[in-house]
Amino acid sequence: MGRQPIYDRDGAVVGYELLFRAGTGASSATRVDDHATARVLVAAFTEIGLDELTGGRVCFLNVTRSFLTGRLPLPFDYSQAVLEVPSLPEVDDELMAGLSVLSERGFTIALDHFRARGPREVLLPLVSYVKIDMLDAAEADVRACVEICRRYKHVQLVAVRLESAEALRLAFELGFDLFQGHILGRPHVDSTVALTPGRLARLRVLAALSADDVDLDEVVAQVSQDAGLSLRLLRATNAATFGLNRTVSSVREAIVAMGLNRLRQWVTLMLVSDLTTADHEQLVRILVRARLCQLLAGSADYPEAAERTDAAYLGGLLSAVADHFAAPIDRIVAGLPLGPQLLSALHGDDSPLAAVLAAARAYTDPWAPTFPEEGAIVAAYLSALRWTNGVLGELGPEVPDHAEERLRELATAGV
Repeated sequence: MGRQPIYDRDGAVVGYELLFRAGTGASSATRVDDHATARVLVAAFTEIGLDELTGGRVCFLNVTRSFLTGRLPLPFDYSQAVLEVPSLPEVDDELMAGLSVLSERGFTIALDHFRARGPREVLLPLVSYVKIDMLDAAEADVRACVEICRRYKHVQLVAVRLESAEALRLAFELGFDLFQGHILGRPHVDSTVALTPGRLARLRVLAALSADDVDLDEVVAQVSQDAGLSLRLLRATNAATFGLNRTVSSVREAIVAMGLNRLRQWVTLMLVSDLTTADHEQLVRILVRARLCQLLAGSADYPEAAERTDAAYLGGLLSAVADHFAAPIDRIVAGLPLGPQLLSALHGDDSPLAAVLAAARAYTDPWAPTFPEEGAIVAAYLSALRWTNGVLGELGPEVPDHAEERLRELATAGV
């Protein structure tokens, strides 16, 4: 399962699309996909709940023909999700009848990969959202789609697979209501990643906190050298959000009062925020990957990595930051005091730790060409998402949100 944010015209995240695949190389709507979709739907609703999964925002669910026609039941209420009609189902009487029943029951329906002058136009009276693919699309074709959809006043247009500023500008010009794509979900940069002394110091603190046997004296020394971190740490020990009400007189006392695990969370948040200037959704994506790696390393699926859970967390964090910048891992880890096993795993050796990093990366990337088989990873992903939402909920006031600024900057670039 993957989550991809959906933005409105002001740059706010208003919903998420949940994406499902059956297994390695799955690309068509087979019975296996039905089974996998059903299993992950049940897991999502029972393990964590949609409110926590989406933060109370609109949830778009990619479902197969069997769910749309009533052959398989939908295990949730109509108010909880938008059902997406994927591009594969053939439009016939059975599909029309199934969508009509769902609409009468109150379900909201979205039509994915709509094209002008195709057989799917007959579905427009039944849907509330229409998704138009903007990747490598001819402007004339996009305009034709918009013209047809605008005849239905109840339909909201969603521009999907936005990969370039040009496509985003066209979508804004044509009056699209919602926006989805990598250009909004991650920054596209050509410059190198600069590690300032302050950022490098925080990476070293995190490396020290992620050691198998944490040396408190080393952590205190590292934190004491970072004035900004020391100040926030001292303030945090008296913050109500941490449940602490004692005063401290030194960095060591503050670390002891907060605890190493909480300090690791705090340093991680500061580091990722400073390093990436990420918005909330990007921070979620990075921290979920790190936590997922840590949980997988301690699971029955990867018993040989059980003693490397802290290293797995740091490895997941660094690999996610590298993907965030689309930068080589060598550029991210240059100058960091990382152990040889972790460095080797980050470069893709055949170790258990490398297998954990690869599985987490594939599972959290909805466009990955391969996909991990089911196992502990489903529950671990949901647990990682719950943990991340909890961390960001506690430390939220410190998290910058650049989504609106980013969207407006891209939309007006060159104008």
